[in-house]
Amino acid sequence: MGKRLMSEMTWMEVRDAVDMGEGVILPIGATEQHGPHMPLCTDALLSEKMALDVAKRSNLIVAPTVCYGFRSRPTTGGGQTFPGTTSVRGSTLTAIIMDVVKEFIRTGFRKIVLFNWHFENTNFIYDAAYNVMEDTKQEYPDVKLLIIETPFSKLKPETMEYVFEGQFPGWGIEHASIFETSVMMYVAPNLVNFSKAKDDQAEYYPFYDMLPIPKRITTESGILWKATLASKEKGEVVWKEICENLVNSVNMEFTRWEKEN
Repeated sequence: MGKRLMSEMTWMEVRDAVDMGEGVILPIGATEQHGPHMPLCTDALLSEKMALDVAKRSNLIVAPTVCYGFRSRPTTGGGQTFPGTTSVRGSTLTAIIMDVVKEFIRTGFRKIVLFNWHFENTNFIYDAAYNVMEDTKQEYPDVKLLIIETPFSKLKPETMEYVFEGQFPGWGIEHASIFETSVMMYVAPNLVNFSKAKDDQAEYYPFYDMLPIPKRITTESGILWKATLASKEKGEVVWKEICENLVNSVNMEFTRWEKEN
């Protein structure tokens, strides 16, 4: 099968994909600030690009991306105070994903992957998937859902050392910093203005949240750590490792499921 983006396919091509046993992957991202050097579409773009790379090696087609995510939080995304950051409630995100996945099932897809690249979306995606399974398991007992909410959290120790140079602050605080800037420089270099990348840090990053949000726990730039340590070479290393992990996991899980059913 040639085409992988559902949005570029005709309804007949989608029908044929279902008939051939193809699965579908739903990229989920956000519209969120990523500092002065990267665009608002960063999470949505990376989610779709990775989904497409995985789909090419996993007998999947890629559904249109969910481009709005749950609220940006100050110590993981900078917060809601940045112009352009456009978020939805958790209940809204859950409802959107539930409705879309049920449509996939109605269309005939039985292998479905939910793929996320926005930290704050975690748990809402799982909740949506769980609810769908509860709602459809009697009528469609042959559906398999694979939920991937944090695809970059299991990098090899040597990769972590290479990318972060011993300065890994945690995935939440890493927002718009070394990792994300590096993968954007590799995947979409035309959208990165590295001359505006900088190192930034809040006064402190508490392990709790506060409302109203005090300015001292986020940054003016929206970069929460060190973006200047990023490079295209680092981005290539982590991108390929993440992709390989995902391809192996998706193929393993669906192959085992097919054998069991």
